[in-house]
Amino acid sequence: MGYSTDFRKKVLEFLDKGRTMREAAEVSGIAPDTVNGWKQKLLKTGSLEDAPRRCVFRKLDPEKLRARVAAHPDACLAEIGEAFGCNGSAAAGPANGLGDFDSSRTGSRSSSGC
Repeated sequence: MGYSTDFRKKVLEFLDKGRTMREAAEVSGIAPDTVNGWKQKLLKTGSLEDAPRRCVFRKLDPEKLRARVAAHPDACLAEIGEAFGCNGSAAAGPANGLGDFDSSRTGSRSSSGC
């Protein structure tokens, strides 16, 4: 998690009092490059707010994954990944999040016959 906007403002106000970036960094316990980045961001955008985070596209839609596992309860991760156009390891995290999925079914068709 990032630093609050109030904290960033206080660090930059410290600079405005004639202190150096190194001093501001030492007092606040952060890296001088971080202080410099905040200063540059304020000059460039006029704000210290972080940009809103984007929702990252997921290859494995949780509802479609749940339906796939329900329809094919004995499928291994390799088969699930193949159905979604990714590899089995990419399917492992979301599949484990289902709660009723046995993550020990990790083999591929050629190695485990799943």
